[in-house]
Amino acid sequence: MSMMSEFKEFALKGNVMDLAVGVIIGGAFGKIVDSLVGDIIMPVVGKIIGNVDFSNMYVALSGQPAGLALAEAKKAGSVLAYGNFITIAINFIILAFVIFQLVKMMNRMKKAEPPPAPAPTPEDVVLLREIRDSLKK
Repeated sequence: MSMMSEFKEFALKGNVMDLAVGVIIGGAFGKIVDSLVGDIIMPVVGKIIGNVDFSNMYVALSGQPAGLALAEAKKAGSVLAYGNFITIAINFIILAFVIFQLVKMMNRMKKAEPPPAPAPTPEDVVLLREIRDSLKK
């Protein structure tokens, strides 16, 4: 079997196609969560804390003057951008929670399927049971 035919057989299996669809949908969903965290959640959290902009929270490591925007501070030297890390950590927590709920729902749906009906008893076994019961009487 040639390498190309082996690859074709592998790539056309259902699991590989399901994985590809999952990766594509996961990437799109990740962008939605990024927007949710960056554009909706973090501004509200910043407002509650006291008009804090998490995207510009950092510690200057190269002696940059205070008050610079994060992009300008990065151009001037090294920075420890802990505000960006907080945003990404919240993003991860939301994404992990949603995936957990999705897996939980899928597992619940799998359990909801009824078990297959038992195979019918063969006629010879039924006949032998009837004979046995008749002999007991």
